[in-house]
Amino acid sequence: MCEYCKVNNKPLVIFFDEADCLSNGTLISFLRQLRDGYASRARVPFVHSIALVGMRNIRDYKAKIRPDSETLGSASPFNIISEALTLSTFSIDELSELYSQYTNESNQIIEKDTIQYIHEQTDGQPWLVNAIARECVTNICKDKNTPITREMAMTAIDTLILKRPTHFDSLMERLKEPRVRGVIEPLILGEGISIDFRSDDYLYTRDLGLIKEFGKGVIKPANPIYAEIIIRALNYSLQENIKLERPSDELPKYIVNNKIDMNILLKEFQMFWRENSEIWITRYNDTFYKYVEAAPHLVLQAFLQRVINGGARLTREMALGKKRIDLCIEFMDSKYPIEIKILRNEKTIIDGLEQTYEYMEKCGSSQGWLVIFDRESKKSWDEKLYMRSEAYKEKKIMVVGA
Repeated sequence: MCEYCKVNNKPLVIFFDEADCLSNGTLISFLRQLRDGYASRARVPFVHSIALVGMRNIRDYKAKIRPDSETLGSASPFNIISEALTLSTFSIDELSELYSQYTNESNQIIEKDTIQYIHEQTDGQPWLVNAIARECVTNICKDKNTPITREMAMTAIDTLILKRPTHFDSLMERLKEPRVRGVIEPLILGEGISIDFRSDDYLYTRDLGLIKEFGKGVIKPANPIYAEIIIRALNYSLQENIKLERPSDELPKYIVNNKIDMNILLKEFQMFWRENSEIWITRYNDTFYKYVEAAPHLVLQAFLQRVINGGARLTREMALGKKRIDLCIEFMDSKYPIEIKILRNEKTIIDGLEQTYEYMEKCGSSQGWLVIFDRESKKSWDEKLYMRSEAYKEKKIMVVGA
């Protein structure tokens, strides 16, 4: 590098992509070379500027190299950092401009409704934006005379989630880290301990691109696609182990006249939870994920995945700061809103009814379901398992104990 700088009469700028993927020993050696070059630049020509590109802020390299108790002598390795930048996501206008460039080159139209939908699902995350478009034009709609529709984009997103490309796997590997779990688990629960927005753990998880602030202390997954793959990564093993006790060519008993009988479906879940809750809570505690507190939420969502596999769609709204987790199953032309709560005190059900009502209003549904998980070990299953109808304002809400 120095020899090249000697014979080059112009400033040299180098970008090192995925620098944060270097192993500990290699990373130390790499950073020391940069520090030596920087320190001796007055005598030996050196690079004008260097950019370390990766998923993590450089401040996290210290934690990777050695524990906090063994300082490297500065807040950032060797104190040579000038500035840390985070690439922003595309705005809807920038996304439209990006896709219009493709249209100008190929004459294939991407409909405005499709662009809006892709932005809603990705929040403009650059890799997702390009991957969805590539899936649409390369594998789904190869005819350039046919416009790219919203339905094609939906299919592309489903395909990418099932394929689990390297981008997803790299992000999901971070879920194993205790510092990330401390932020993501309360997010799955919709409640929990308050998070210090200035803490390294929170800033680290945000810098990874897994979460985003939405104002008023509300934190959500960075986009709906990430919300989906976070849950699927954490309950994948469970999904694979839930067996359907019926012939494959026979409709499940909770499908009646092309509608879902949610009461039947949730009764099935109650029985499954009674028989298997201890097993799966133990497994979540023993695995490298260790999302024990969120186990009930993850098990229920894995169970509901059976409905998705039968042709339905499950949308999730996770937000820390709203003390709730919203699910909505869409099947045929009907929507089935579900709220999940952990029983904390006598206010849990009261608050849950109001939140379920608000979610039903948003979904345009006249009926909703409130699932209450009771983690009290001294209670019998007969006390925990119940199903009763509550008339709340002008809506009908089924309260389901688990």
